Amino acid sequence: MTNPTDPPPSAVPAGGELPVPDVTVERTAQDTVRVTVTGEFTAEARRPVIRTVTDLLLGEDPPSHLLLDLKPVTFLNSAGLSTVVQLHRMLEGRGSELELLVGSTVVARPLQLSGLWHRFHVRDERAPGS
Repeated sequence: MTNPTDPPPSAVPAGGELPVPDVTVERTAQDTVRVTVTGEFTAEARRPVIRTVTDLLLGEDPPSHLLLDLKPVTFLNSAGLSTVVQLHRMLEGRGSELELLVGSTVVARPLQLSGLWHRFHVRDERAPGS
């Protein structure tokens, strides 16, 4: 039996290891940083995303606003949702704000079903009708 939060079997490479998503950082303003996650936001994404945000918070000029760009995310499961909650707690503890940028139903639906859609500041940039 498969776990419903596991990625579809077609997404698992022959070696059995799931691909680590790409995480990029862009400072968009003096106090704002955009962290973009590209690929599947699963347990494999947890470490690189948390490490990236931790480095930003411990750096010389920590952001007061972090925009988590999830538009390029192709799959989001409960481990990815848990990572978002952890990021929120990390930032909140330092007086920083987390904003989620959503561009697809693949990301919006799990956030809505979990109730997290209303807990976070979400910028919904889905195309009309999607």
